[in-house]
Amino acid sequence: MSALTVQFLAWISGGARTYAQAMDAWRTSCPRLTIWEDAISDGLVRVERDGDGTMKHARVALTAKGRAALAKERHRGPAPKSGGSRIPTPDR
Repeated sequence: MSALTVQFLAWISGGARTYAQAMDAWRTSCPRLTIWEDAISDGLVRVERDGDGTMKHARVALTAKGRAALAKERHRGPAPKSGGSRIPTPDR
């Protein structure tokens, strides 16, 4: 799993996130940075729509697979060559 994907999962796990917040912080038009799309298609995150079925107040949450993947990365500890944390601090 890429460091950016780990950062994205850690950001989501850090507190309640709305779909709008996730899109604002993580949307990109760069075809090489498909973190959001990859996390959805890999089953790592899900969007939970609000009571009226719209995306207005929808929440973004980790799936069980996403929580397990993040826990595995956190358990691995520091990256071998960098010596720093495997989970970068979000700058957004």
